[in-house]
Amino acid sequence: MTLLSDQPRLSDPPRLAPAELEAYWMPFTANRQFKSKPRMMATAEGMYYTTDDGRRILDGFAGLWCCNAGHGRKPIVEAIQRQAATMDYAPAFQMGHALAFELANRIVELAPKPLDHVFFCNSGSEAVDTALKIALAWQRARGEGARTRLIGRERGYHGVGFGGIAVGGIPSNRKMFGALMAGVDHLPHTLNIKECAFTRGQPEWGAHLADELERLVQLHDASTIAAVIVEPMAGSTGILVPPKGYLQRLREITRKHGILLIFDEVITAFGRVGANFAADLFGVVPDMITFAKGVTSGAVPMGGVIVSNTIYQQFMSGPPGAIELFHGYTYSAHPLACAAGVATLKLYKDEDLFARAARMAPRFEEALHSLKGARHVIDVRNIGLVGGIELAGRDGAPGARGFETYLKCFERGVLIRNTADILALAPALIVEEAQIDEIVSTIRDVLKDLA
Repeated sequence: MTLLSDQPRLSDPPRLAPAELEAYWMPFTANRQFKSKPRMMATAEGMYYTTDDGRRILDGFAGLWCCNAGHGRKPIVEAIQRQAATMDYAPAFQMGHALAFELANRIVELAPKPLDHVFFCNSGSEAVDTALKIALAWQRARGEGARTRLIGRERGYHGVGFGGIAVGGIPSNRKMFGALMAGVDHLPHTLNIKECAFTRGQPEWGAHLADELERLVQLHDASTIAAVIVEPMAGSTGILVPPKGYLQRLREITRKHGILLIFDEVITAFGRVGANFAADLFGVVPDMITFAKGVTSGAVPMGGVIVSNTIYQQFMSGPPGAIELFHGYTYSAHPLACAAGVATLKLYKDEDLFARAARMAPRFEEALHSLKGARHVIDVRNIGLVGGIELAGRDGAPGARGFETYLKCFERGVLIRNTADILALAPALIVEEAQIDEIVSTIRDVLKDLA
């Protein structure tokens, strides 16, 4: 494994005074709690962070679902450095640079056929909004302009743009922002602990929930529906693994009614589930795939949408000098992001990390399910190198037990993530068996002493 431990680093960051913490309004954070007792990272390498007070933290969550190759990987860092010294920025509108085309081709090589064109953006949120706009525009371009309705799913997370939170289904992400987009409906989520507690991999129960899409088609009429968007595995809501046959049934229904199917693979793409994409693992090819996070192993922000040639060619009409899709971002295919992406995908291939994740998944599964019977644990669910551990909520304080577990694990040198009372694990694809054991044993020890 190539790391940067032998390379010179920036000088140690300063320890900040309490007043210096106020200017930054932190995202998805309890700001007052954090600023009363900050958790500050200073360096990162391999599977570990180091805090500003010198503690070594085992990263059980790949940063934020994104650092799939681990931290500080030398080929990625050096590629970014070389590109910054060569060309820091190039305009994305009416201009191009070679790395953008190289990265698009590398992604297409990995993508399930017939998805073969890539539109670049800068995050998963932008990727989702881009995919929704492409869906609406494609329906209009083919003469189906009445198809403006979008279907998401309860408990779905599709980023924080207005399109993403409209089709998303996490109430706390939606309730403060008004009416959102009109013409959106939702499928039911697939989690049922009573039927499926402690399932290893895909549950046997729940494929029938996809048939709710037929009910929505009858309610709204297929001629009004542009697209359905789902996460193949719902991650940020607490690891909801699709029931066997569920995604296949969604594909059948959408194809039957001329509705586009979008897989939000911002989390699941690039090895997270032991395959190129979750579409490959589950054997279902959608019309579009969104990606971000793992494409650069988190080193530089980047996202995108992969579409089929059928979708792309529908826009390639009119005068050859005319813009076909009025959409894009200043930083689409940013040179530094493309350099990071090319180096990252090459590193995945050179070290065969997707296959390594698939080989490590059974060991990860065994460790996770050893928590069955541990104090407060009411469910464990997993797929690939993703695991969810659901805790019984504390009376009158939902989410408190999960957050306390997160804090106490950090105090003991392990970084996990909590969504309310669900603990989420997603270690880098380079994780070793001993590190898996350390993560799980730390959670077990913390739960023993937790009220």
